[in-house]
Amino acid sequence: MSKQAPGNARSVVKGVQKMTPSEAFVETMVANGVTDMFGIMGSAFMDAMDIFAPAGIRLIPVVHEQGAGHMADGYARVSGRHGVVIGQNGPGISNCVTAIAAAYWAHTPVVIVTPQTGSTTIGLGGFQECNQLPMFQEFTKYQGHVTHPARMAEFTGRCFDRAMSEMGPTQLNIPRDYFYGEINAEIPMPSRLDRGPGGENSLNEAADLLAQAKFPVIISGGGVVMADGVEECKALAERLGAPVVNSYLHNDSFPASHPLWCGPLGYQGSKAAMKLMAQADVVVALGSRLGPFGTLPQHGMDYWPKNAKIIQIDADNKMLGLVKKISVGICGDAKAAATALVQRLAKRTLACDATKAQRAATVAAEKAAWEKELDEWTHERDPYSLDMIAEQSGEKPFSGGQYLHPRQVLRELERAMPADVMVSTDIGNINSVANSYLRFEKPRSFFAAMSFGNCGYAFPTIIGAKVAAPHRPAISYAGDGAWGMSLMETMTCVRHDIPVTAVVFHNRQWGAEKKNQVDFYNRRFVAGELDNPSFAGIAKAMGAEGIVVDRLEDVGPALKRAVDMQMNDRKTCIVEIMCTRELGDPFRRDALSRPVRFLDKYKDYV
Repeated sequence: MSKQAPGNARSVVKGVQKMTPSEAFVETMVANGVTDMFGIMGSAFMDAMDIFAPAGIRLIPVVHEQGAGHMADGYARVSGRHGVVIGQNGPGISNCVTAIAAAYWAHTPVVIVTPQTGSTTIGLGGFQECNQLPMFQEFTKYQGHVTHPARMAEFTGRCFDRAMSEMGPTQLNIPRDYFYGEINAEIPMPSRLDRGPGGENSLNEAADLLAQAKFPVIISGGGVVMADGVEECKALAERLGAPVVNSYLHNDSFPASHPLWCGPLGYQGSKAAMKLMAQADVVVALGSRLGPFGTLPQHGMDYWPKNAKIIQIDADNKMLGLVKKISVGICGDAKAAATALVQRLAKRTLACDATKAQRAATVAAEKAAWEKELDEWTHERDPYSLDMIAEQSGEKPFSGGQYLHPRQVLRELERAMPADVMVSTDIGNINSVANSYLRFEKPRSFFAAMSFGNCGYAFPTIIGAKVAAPHRPAISYAGDGAWGMSLMETMTCVRHDIPVTAVVFHNRQWGAEKKNQVDFYNRRFVAGELDNPSFAGIAKAMGAEGIVVDRLEDVGPALKRAVDMQMNDRKTCIVEIMCTRELGDPFRRDALSRPVRFLDKYKDYV
């Protein structure tokens, strides 16, 4: 049993002192406010792990290291602090690559600590040896390799600093023998950048452009969340009377109750947001890189305005003008830049002032039309749906219930969401459709795998989020395919008293890719079927609770019951919803084309 941390564990030693490299490593983490880490124990870092507890650091053991990486991601995205993941050298570390890639595309300050084979045996092909720097080089902002035990604190501090300044993961690589010995070291204090609003000239150009705009639209992106700039975004929107759309999978970047909120752009987003975007003559991309997946045509609409002027604001200058041609680029903090623009526009007469009331009416009308469509959109409008095929083949309801249409389920879940909720979504068909239904009132509430789009993301990420914010309800969405990649972390919740709620859409298929087989391959289904056990039953076997839902009227009550167990009984609950095989639009209609075959034995496969 580890000893409890003493009362002064969080104080950091000052000045140059004699210590071990393990102590220098741990003390530098303490200086950076680390209280929780995720991973699986290993001999490679055991000397440091031995003093985590007395330093006030909790190592949360997981079932699989990929889950640990996602937990660190969720922890950081909620807290605004570092998420930290660690594992055994070799296979323990390589298991984290996917999770670090997801964190990279979410701009999350995760520090992955990668103990390495001992320095004297590198290159000899020893047990669990691999070159650990190249495998992460595409997905980290900085890689710190400790070159001598005396430099342990220096490299550790730099990794933590650069994760914040570069807005992304960093790697701290440590030969396992460098944790031992005796050094003289000084623990570096954290260095944090004070971000500004951008250059005076670019801000003035943006203000001049906005003063002439007749129908401005604001895209509120992930940078608004990271900068804690929602209030400043609201102030800019209200000054302009501009509709605000969320960038793709950043549904928490503007409050859904605000009259100017219009919903998310991108795949399975809001038609209201897209129709209003199509009318824009000036677009303010506030804290958004304008990624391709969030600006592509959707719902049959090529909505991006062809002649609109674009003002792009991003803290990373390399993102400016990368995807879309822009008129003004501002390298600055989203919060500070919004404030600077409001100040510049405060006393000016704007062209859009005269039509503010008319624009507000247009926004309200488009939003009302979209909400009505969502209410009535009870299933996909596919005359050759998979469910018709299932009915014709004799697929029957079960347990007195019915297979439920995903959109009806998502609407009921939306209505039953608790206040102050945090939601993570996995990749997949139903989860993508959920983009239309997830609305939030505060930032740091919604987490998705972003552009990396990996399965098995949502559940471990919401576990990490819950560790960072135990007072908030935490809910994950996953399809049955993605759930199979992450359900084992239910044991982490039970073992370590981290209660969360997981919603599993059980539709017996890999739906997102299967839709491509519907649209392009004449319904020749290969490798898309899933024969699943009872996920609720598995949850109970692991020591959690499980609820099976097969009636629409039970969806909302089941979610409320599960959240009540989470918040009041500290119980993890898996809500297994039996869904139809209806499928939404594919991810990219332009990514595939009708097959062409030349060999005689494949001529029928067109």
